[in-house]
Amino acid sequence: MTSTKEFSRERNHLQRGPRVMLYSHDTFGLGHLRRSRALAGAITAADPTASALILTGSPVAGRFAFPNRVDHMRLPGVIKRADGSYASRTMGMSIEETTELRSGLIRSMAEQYDPDVLIVDKEPTGFRGELMPTLKLLAEQQRTKLVLGLRDVLDEPEVLAAEWARKEAVETTENYYDEIWVYGLSSIYDPTQGLGLSAATRARMHWTGYLRRDLGAWDDPPAQPYVLITPGGGGDGAMMVDLVLSAYEQDPALSPRAVLVYGPFLSGETREAFETRVAALAGRVTSVGFESRIETLFSGAQGVVCMGGYNTFCEVLSFDKPAVIVPRTTPRLEQWIRASRAEELGLVSMLDEQRDGWTPKAMNKAIRALAEQSPPSAAFSDGFLDGLDCVTRRVASLLRDLPRKAAE
Repeated sequence: MTSTKEFSRERNHLQRGPRVMLYSHDTFGLGHLRRSRALAGAITAADPTASALILTGSPVAGRFAFPNRVDHMRLPGVIKRADGSYASRTMGMSIEETTELRSGLIRSMAEQYDPDVLIVDKEPTGFRGELMPTLKLLAEQQRTKLVLGLRDVLDEPEVLAAEWARKEAVETTENYYDEIWVYGLSSIYDPTQGLGLSAATRARMHWTGYLRRDLGAWDDPPAQPYVLITPGGGGDGAMMVDLVLSAYEQDPALSPRAVLVYGPFLSGETREAFETRVAALAGRVTSVGFESRIETLFSGAQGVVCMGGYNTFCEVLSFDKPAVIVPRTTPRLEQWIRASRAEELGLVSMLDEQRDGWTPKAMNKAIRALAEQSPPSAAFSDGFLDGLDCVTRRVASLLRDLPRKAAE
């Protein structure tokens, strides 16, 4: 028998504006948070009655501006140690206690916010399985559509298959998620290859295209010409920054000048040492620590030198900038797979450690070549950057199903 409280909640669920909750585990970097923020902004812009709530573990979430009708809740942070294990970032709790706390907060927020759609980024079961109580609750209530969102590349098929088997992620995907969105194109790469998903589950997959980044109003960019240097969040960007600075140090004629954005996670003594080197270059390289509106710097750049994360790749495509990608190869091959495929298609060039060598000379050559390199649009295909439009259409379609389902 339905309680008065449940009846009231179901009626409210049908009468109020749509609510979308986005889960982003964020143990490292900025990628998951920035992707969730872009999705939330597009969904609420497409429907002025909709709101969105992002649950994130990112320690720098509060440094971002969020669109109207989009808010976020910070989950207790965790860090990944060098040996691959995890620890609580600041709370002095064991990782088991921290995970249990996060799991309870997620479930509580789902109960209170009562979302119409839950979009889960990358991890079907959440960090260390923390999402499972929430998935079970929402599946039982049948008032929320569950979506798993995957970036274009996850990892090598064999490595990913072993990881998903260990986390029981395939079973969770098969049993709980109404749809799977891949933020890319099947003609570029299939991130689920090797997972053995059933035909029924694959039939629920939607290839959205890449997620176009904000091309609206931005501030005046710095004096031109310049090359933008961005290692994304910066946590693993020291090698690339060192290469760029070494190239400028060893060749006084290297131009144009470089504008370097360290990212919030490149800090401490490493950052201080870089700043000393930047100062010695007397304006040929300038730097900032963190730029929440990096779109302004993209808009004025002659070209870009970057690592190969998904969000930076989308920015390169969106602003149509010639780019050199320096992909990391540990702990995942994700960036290398994306960069090598993009180079093969003529979208970008890549500075590959094995093929080209990670040397100042190789970086010098790559920076000089940007002036003559074709922009990504020269190799675009139809639908390449339609991801956000596709997502808003999918959300609208899922919402249309909800009243009928709740009324049964």
